[in-house]
Amino acid sequence: MTASFVYDAVRTPFGRFNGSLAGVRPDDLAAGVVSALLARAPGLDPAAIDDVVWGNANGAGEENRNVGRMAVLLAGLPTSVPATTVNRLCGSSLDAVLIGSRAIETGDADVVLTGGVESMTRAPWVLPKPAKGFPAGDITAVSTTLGWRLVNPRMPKEWTVSLGEANEQLQERFAISRERQDEFAARSHRLADRAWQDGFYDDLVSPVDGTDLARDEGIRPGSTAESLAGLKAVFREDGTITAGNASPLSDGASAVLLGSASAADTIGIEPSARIAGRAAFALAPHEFGYAPVEAAHRALARAGITWEQVGAVELNEAFAVQSLACVDAWRIDPEIVNTRGGAIAIGHPLGASGGRIVGTLAKVLRERGERWGVAAICIGVGQGLAVVLENTAAGA
Repeated sequence: MTASFVYDAVRTPFGRFNGSLAGVRPDDLAAGVVSALLARAPGLDPAAIDDVVWGNANGAGEENRNVGRMAVLLAGLPTSVPATTVNRLCGSSLDAVLIGSRAIETGDADVVLTGGVESMTRAPWVLPKPAKGFPAGDITAVSTTLGWRLVNPRMPKEWTVSLGEANEQLQERFAISRERQDEFAARSHRLADRAWQDGFYDDLVSPVDGTDLARDEGIRPGSTAESLAGLKAVFREDGTITAGNASPLSDGASAVLLGSASAADTIGIEPSARIAGRAAFALAPHEFGYAPVEAAHRALARAGITWEQVGAVELNEAFAVQSLACVDAWRIDPEIVNTRGGAIAIGHPLGASGGRIVGTLAKVLRERGERWGVAAICIGVGQGLAVVLENTAAGA
């Protein structure tokens, strides 16, 4: 089997719910990052792309009918370039990277374009069809923005609690204080703001046509643990999770270009990281926030390394409490985690976040001269994904 590599990655700035990207369709967001990524590899003939694997968590609105294929067509790629859309909820674009890397390693493909998109603002309301025609009663429209909807009554009630309630249960299990959560959230804003000021994201983020959004819209540079402490709990009256220590509803897209070692000649640039290990893991649905723990352990084992060798971690911050639970379980230095900010500040457009953390991790490894890094994400309904990257510029 051959090896698979990350060649490049780009994303949009992430917009707030009803914010600067609200007027942009998700298929246009996706097409935009496809075009931006290919513009950075002018030597690559788009017809040489063997497949496009795209992530999306919703699929109920304008991103219907295989948004990956829509992105290919809207971006003007040859109609001969195939595409598929995968849905592993919050992990969709990370799953796309893993699927694409497997295709390369088995020899089924040489160049694969991966990524994902989500417009949580534009996610529609849906009406279930009645069992019989002409019902006499009212019908309720259901929001598809986030979380469980149209739940099968056979599902156990403890599985289908809200995402926030599930993480309040995680807080009780591990006794992670409100103070720790608020400090973690404030750090996310502080580091994200500093990263933008330092120019870290300048070559990772491409603007969206028709908008003037220049950077991630949710970052609040003045956030402190003290200011966040004043926010009320959202899911329980006596709870610890607030709008300030959880990721916000967001809009955005990301793209990651993968290839074999020999694809460097085709693409025209050198790879930045090798995909060294990957894994999926699952728990009971309401325990989803903790699923990255074992996913990362398994990915490291498949890469043949240990946590002691890891120099950088990108963990998607769905909630501060689940992020802290994972970091505690891994017994790693918290200072190597999300050093350029995380989803609490940057945003979490569900289908795009996996691609974001892969692109960020590859750059952090190069910037810091670290050899090994882990990207991990929790996924609603009890799942987690992780990937291990090896910096191709680091010595053996």
